[in-house]
Amino acid sequence: MYISRASHVALLAALCTLGTLSLAACGTEGKTSTASAATSAVTSSDGTVTVPKGQRQFPREIRGETIEGKNFNVADLKAKVVVINVWGSWCPPCRAEAPHFSKVAQETESKGVAFVGIDTREANRGQALAFQKDFGIKYSSLYDPTGKVILNGFPKGSLNPQAIPSTIILDRHGRIAARALRELTEESLRKMLKPLILEK
Repeated sequence: MYISRASHVALLAALCTLGTLSLAACGTEGKTSTASAATSAVTSSDGTVTVPKGQRQFPREIRGETIEGKNFNVADLKAKVVVINVWGSWCPPCRAEAPHFSKVAQETESKGVAFVGIDTREANRGQALAFQKDFGIKYSSLYDPTGKVILNGFPKGSLNPQAIPSTIILDRHGRIAARALRELTEESLRKMLKPLILEK
């Protein structure tokens, strides 16, 4: 059956919306955790949430198999600021922000920043691998088609991913320090990272 380009774009947009709703529905603790974290967190005008240094929580284990089939554990990234980006190749906002993540990841590596992707709601690894190649993404991404890694990794009461894309940043001690539930530009990503890079 022939599908026009316009229909294809509309289908992708619909899938992105469905994926976002699916992640929110699967993460039923998300609404509770936002309310709990809000007591100490600060929300900026652009919707980015940050947590004061003394109020941050540790995630649970964020580990699994990468889209290349290798074992990976975020806990191994000791003493680094860790940017965790939840994405799917089917999601237009994820595709829009991917070049920014690729660029900033390369430019901040020397400053002790590590990037990690979590590819979710993905039909197969081939699509994820093509996404990484298309956007020059060199960092590892966990393959999480059912959302299990996400749900197991972020405890109730913490800032957790609730949409696709979502970005969570851990400080150098491995604690959840900031979150954005939207597409990020290069500027907004750098703005989130800067204070955490400077922290001792």
